[in-house]
Amino acid sequence: MPSFDTVCEADMVKVKNGVDNAAKEIGTRFDFKGTSASIDIRDKEITVIGDADFQIEQIIDVLRNKLTKQSVDVRFLDIGELQKMGGDKVKKLIQVRNGIESELGKKIQRMVKDSKLKVQASIQEDKLRVSGAKRDDLQAAMALIRKDITDVPLSFNNFRD
Repeated sequence: MPSFDTVCEADMVKVKNGVDNAAKEIGTRFDFKGTSASIDIRDKEITVIGDADFQIEQIIDVLRNKLTKQSVDVRFLDIGELQKMGGDKVKKLIQVRNGIESELGKKIQRMVKDSKLKVQASIQEDKLRVSGAKRDDLQAAMALIRKDITDVPLSFNNFRD
């Protein structure tokens, strides 16, 4: 039976390269000299450290530019709240989204079911598998998902005939 998987996965190699390039630029930029501005990544968590909120926002802008050059969708970034550190330093934690949350999976599953297409959607761990008898129905389901879900960078893989 033809099927495809709907996933939300960032290419972590490209994300790491983007963070490294942003760190290099922060190290060489004149407006960051003598400050505590820094950025680093561990697993799927990016830590941005600066002296003030506006500096954090500048670092995040640099990060967005570098990720865009690496062709990584910036919607993968889930930016957290500003946190105070010791002294006058502040930091923000940015999570890199990976996998479809159960709430979003249920929403997509309900949307596919309500569309009256002859396909079935099932949640499997952190992805959503859509299967149907005809390839055209699957492509219509892909178009429906792309049109309605715009806040999360979804991609489709594992298309089988």
